Amino acid sequence: MARLRRPVISARLRIISWMLGVLVLALGAVVFMTWQVLAARADSAADKELGHEATKFRTYAASPAAAAYATPEKLLEHYLQLNQPNDSETFFSIVDGRPFRRGHGSPPARLDLDPAFVQRVAGATGPAYGWADSVAGKVRYAVLPVRTGTQPVRAQLVVLEFRDVLAKPSRDAARALAIIGAITLALAGGACWLVTGRVLAPIRQLRGTAEQIGESDLRRRIEVVGNDDVAQLAGTFNTMLDRLEVAFVAQREFADNAGHELRTPITVIRGHLELMGDDPVEQAETKALVLDELARMNRMVDDLLVLAKSDRPDFLAPAEVNLTELVVEVVAKARPLAERTWRVDETADVVIVADGQRLTQALMQLVSNAVRHTGDGDRIAVGARVAAGQVVLWVADSGTGIKAEDAERIFERFVRGDDQTRTEGAGLGLSIVRSIARAHGGDVRVVPQAGPGARFELTLPEVH
Repeated sequence: MARLRRPVISARLRIISWMLGVLVLALGAVVFMTWQVLAARADSAADKELGHEATKFRTYAASPAAAAYATPEKLLEHYLQLNQPNDSETFFSIVDGRPFRRGHGSPPARLDLDPAFVQRVAGATGPAYGWADSVAGKVRYAVLPVRTGTQPVRAQLVVLEFRDVLAKPSRDAARALAIIGAITLALAGGACWLVTGRVLAPIRQLRGTAEQIGESDLRRRIEVVGNDDVAQLAGTFNTMLDRLEVAFVAQREFADNAGHELRTPITVIRGHLELMGDDPVEQAETKALVLDELARMNRMVDDLLVLAKSDRPDFLAPAEVNLTELVVEVVAKARPLAERTWRVDETADVVIVADGQRLTQALMQLVSNAVRHTGDGDRIAVGARVAAGQVVLWVADSGTGIKAEDAERIFERFVRGDDQTRTEGAGLGLSIVRSIARAHGGDVRVVPQAGPGARFELTLPEVH
């Protein structure tokens, strides 16, 4: 059982890994694209805020109130007092290359205390924009130079937009999406484990049945539930087992029957050869007996081969068969077998699709059987009719008849009637007749008779 479960679990893990891999790629792509979109929106929001603050400052600088300030540092000081930054931005002024005043609040990072950054923006004589790094992440900045009258630029207003602070809701959304994705993957993994278990259950049963068949017999079958692909696979496997069981049983019966029936003539031949002396008369008798036993063995092997082939698809070679011609031909072939009163009971001028040679073989076997059970002058009749969508072929005689308790048993292999001796046959003839009838989709039976004699009927489906 451990050997059985390991491959099934391995198959489940491979399926789940493949499905989860696809989900990971899909969710990863969704999270990545979402983050990219949200990051782009954060950059756009930072630029928009910078533009908004620049417009506000220019509007203020052009107002009559600003004209009252004689120096840029006074103008910037008053503007920083009026303008209240939000949590994601800050302002400070630079005068003569040094930080001068800072806006209200506590910014995420103090770039006004960063000498390198102050030096970079202090020399701007025209509006400038750019990116800078800080302990709070990326910063989008704008430098707005301030001049009074015709004096040279000696002061700047620096507006800072902390992009990572603006993007925090986006990061939170992306993180929530990633967490939801992880939970989804976990749930999907559990669902996949359950679903694959149910899907692979018939395959597990299939494998278990195959192993038990290899260890015991071919009689076990898989329970088919539903109408999906796995159920159809189980049905196909059961059909294959049916064919294998038939072939296995036929092979085993062939081997058992052949071994049982051939052992006796071989023993007889060996015994006579071992006891044979130098007397020419005795040698001639032994030779005749041995040849007779070998001929019987040859007939037995031929009959067994016919029975072994009867379950194969190529056993029949269907073609058009005229029932009248079939019956007349059988009677014509049977006349030389013995001095009997031969008769054609009835014929049907109907053409069916069947194997004419096999039907002739079956009828001739029934005729030979009738000859062995009748005497000179007894009647043997052959006939055919079509009724109720079935073809009925029969051989009837006026001989000793068949006991009621033997009516079914005589169709088994190596079963003979009570009045037959061993040299008259191996008891395979009626088994061959039944095999031919069943290969055509029909059967053979003994029809009870009110008087003496026996009547064997082959019933076949009518196929045009």
